[in-house]
Amino acid sequence: MRLQLNTNNKIVAKKSLGQNFIHDSNFLEKLSKKIISNNNTDIIEIGPGTGSLTKYLEKKEFCNLFLIEKDYELSKILYEKYKTKKNIKVFNEDALVFNLSKLSKNKEIIIVGNLPFNVSSQLLINWISYKKWPPFYKKMYLMFQKELGERITSKINNKAYGKLSVITQSRCDVKKLIKAPSHIFLPVPKVDGIVLEFTPIESYIDTDLDKLKIVLKAAFENRRKKIKNTLSTYSLHFANWEKEKDLRAENLNVEQYCNLAKKI
Repeated sequence: MRLQLNTNNKIVAKKSLGQNFIHDSNFLEKLSKKIISNNNTDIIEIGPGTGSLTKYLEKKEFCNLFLIEKDYELSKILYEKYKTKKNIKVFNEDALVFNLSKLSKNKEIIIVGNLPFNVSSQLLINWISYKKWPPFYKKMYLMFQKELGERITSKINNKAYGKLSVITQSRCDVKKLIKAPSHIFLPVPKVDGIVLEFTPIESYIDTDLDKLKIVLKAAFENRRKKIKNTLSTYSLHFANWEKEKDLRAENLNVEQYCNLAKKI
């Protein structure tokens, strides 16, 4: 299904690609100001779409700007627009399978993206699952559906706290950056968005993510059950099992889950 965006230039938003283009210049300017770069920074923009944010990024200080756009028609438009600028490069690629780490050897790399809501969590997991950690990037500035953003940033003792919260926070310090009300997008989605800032951390660098996922699946698959029913296999690895066994999955913090993963 295609949704008409602009009858003058015939750009359409493709529902199959989860496209929602930002058209609000005030929002774009605010967001651009929060994205930190300098003359040594390589910026990777995911899903530039119509180039609305790109227009602001190209005014910032940077070394190279890489635009990764899956939509062939939009990538052609972006290529024509920037083909004379040697430090702005357009790639017609799917970010879900494209290896961003191969783009640049620069030590100052940031990832920016108005991510399609339908694949945003998959993209995030990909980018925080690099075996080499800290990764090739210094920061990520990413748009998510508001509800998903709450799950990513949620702390313990909260209903929104879950597997995605723990996995993400074991790899990055996450900060809410700017709210994105639905009316700034075309077509207008049914939900609001939020931009989060991710800064890689090394606190749990020795935690194997695959093992962590095993522990988290056991804990959160039946999240209302007490851990004496879901994590009894790991009872010997708790400081005080008799006292802690009546807790639920949402009551254990990131460090506790990472410690359990090390015991596998």
